[in-house]
Amino acid sequence: MLSVDMENKENGSVGVKNSMENGRPPDPADWAVMDVVNYFRTAGFEEQASAFQEQEIDGKSLLLMTRNDVLTGLQLKLGPALKIYEYHVKPLQTKHLKNSSS
Repeated sequence: MLSVDMENKENGSVGVKNSMENGRPPDPADWAVMDVVNYFRTAGFEEQASAFQEQEIDGKSLLLMTRNDVLTGLQLKLGPALKIYEYHVKPLQTKHLKNSSS
């Protein structure tokens, strides 16, 4: 069972606890396609999560995505796409880079 912190943040994002308890490796670079899909489903993007599966976005691909990739490449509505990039993809990339350089 995935564990989710459903506390709504000021910016509209939902915090997703990232531990082995939720069935995903802690480093997004190790996520399989279904880990990415489940991450976004758990984060409240049930409808948009299927786009990551259709495009076969795994953790390594997710970490390489640009803002433009998310806004246009996944064919998502603009509002959810902006939230997905700003509140999820970008922070995951930043956290991964920070952990990689340590």
